[in-house]
Amino acid sequence: MKSSVEQKNDLNISNQLQMTVYSSLMAALIAVGAFIAIPIGPVPIVLQNLFVMLAGLLLGARWGMASVGVYLLAGVCGLPVFSGGGAGIGHFFGPTGGYLLSYLPAVFVVGSIAERSTGLFARTVGLVGAHALIFLMGVTWLKVATGMSIAKAMAVGMFPFLIGDVVKIVAAILIARALQPLVAKHNIR
Repeated sequence: MKSSVEQKNDLNISNQLQMTVYSSLMAALIAVGAFIAIPIGPVPIVLQNLFVMLAGLLLGARWGMASVGVYLLAGVCGLPVFSGGGAGIGHFFGPTGGYLLSYLPAVFVVGSIAERSTGLFARTVGLVGAHALIFLMGVTWLKVATGMSIAKAMAVGMFPFLIGDVVKIVAAILIARALQPLVAKHNIR
């Protein structure tokens, strides 16, 4: 018969395994989101950021960052997971590099807030802040990578996406509310 310490350790290992599976699933969904793309210029419309936000809302900061980290590492290692089926470290130096790298701090912001609050207002503020961070890093790098003026970089790298990102924020909140009970029972954040 196992002692209570052994039972607790077994449960902890089981929970970590389940969270690893959820994290891997979110990494795969982020990759799928890259294939759902509408090319409109140097920065395509994609669903990656929706899944990044869901990773933060559902898995919290640590496991959400693990999801995004696995996704980015898969792309660096040559798996075609970036928009348009792209891969390789060169994508971090191209026009969308700032957006890709911004996913790590963005998921951390959303996950940190989701761990502290289940309220709609706090989560909405977290999602809006995360999107602002994505635009800040993405547009800044777009300007550097292409030599555009900041106004031009905002015109092609932010303004066309604002309405869609509002829709993605609403969708993330609704999807997270529906899935949270399934994930919460295994979440060990």
